[in-house]
Amino acid sequence: MCGSNVGSGACCPPAQILKEEICGNFNGALTEPVWSAPAGSYIAGTFQVFNSASSPATVTATGTATPAIALSAAPGNTDSQSVNNPTNFSITAADGDNGTYCITLYKRVLA
Repeated sequence: MCGSNVGSGACCPPAQILKEEICGNFNGALTEPVWSAPAGSYIAGTFQVFNSASSPATVTATGTATPAIALSAAPGNTDSQSVNNPTNFSITAADGDNGTYCITLYKRVLA
């Protein structure tokens, strides 16, 4: 057990932080979340959405995190947000809207 051999110099290694990146394209209306994970899986994340200049409308994205994910990108623009404890991410786009999204996630792993 960690800390039980204090005098012998034995100790637990520090937690490691792993970084994961997920990127993809969207084209038109989406019916499913882009990403989801069980609560407590990730300690932080950065969510980004780019709306192509050829899109006819503003694209929004939402998600559960602290604070809540709330992105809005007019045609030709990008919006991003960093949050803690993310659990899902959805993009709302109309027919004809297209662009990309990138998600960078951080997970604490005990060795």
